[in-house]
Amino acid sequence: MRVLGIDPGLTRCGVGVVEGQVGRPLTLVDVNVIRTSAGVPVPERLVTIERGVEAWIEEHRPDVVAIERVFARSDVSTVMGTAQASGIAMVVAARRGIAVALHTPSEVKAAVSGSGRADKAQVGAMVTRILRLDAMPKPADAADALALAITHIWRGGAQQRLDTANARVAVAAAGGAPPVAGAPPRTGTPRPWPRTGGRA
Repeated sequence: MRVLGIDPGLTRCGVGVVEGQVGRPLTLVDVNVIRTSAGVPVPERLVTIERGVEAWIEEHRPDVVAIERVFARSDVSTVMGTAQASGIAMVVAARRGIAVALHTPSEVKAAVSGSGRADKAQVGAMVTRILRLDAMPKPADAADALALAITHIWRGGAQQRLDTANARVAVAAAGGAPPVAGAPPRTGTPRPWPRTGGRA
């Protein structure tokens, strides 16, 4: 699984790509920060972020885009900028048909460090260790983006498998087997296949 993690922000939007799966070492593909200037009107800054995210998706072709879930902070302007950048990232991914996952900051901290109250330095240190890097990614937005990608591979992948297993259990409990792709609907009366050209 290849995941593009995005730590949304209007001034600095962290982006990082991690590849791997649960139970195996993860690999850093790339990491950076999309920057915009506070002296530029917000609409133009959002266009810069949109183009940056599009370029990353185009280059790295992620299977999933993992974005930090926006939560309330004391600084309203910071929340607004984060929410705007987050929305842009979701639109860019959705436009390309790429799944989007949202993870809370405490969920990410707990996943990579074992504590939902870990600070940025602790998260950065764990990201460095998990990905076997020579140095901690900087700025912190870059490390946070990688932490988001790591979290999704570890937790999102596991959750997807649980959901699939639960769906199979539910189908079995209802007295049927999981539907097979391409098979006709199961009803009381067998439904014949539609006749097409060349078939008797």
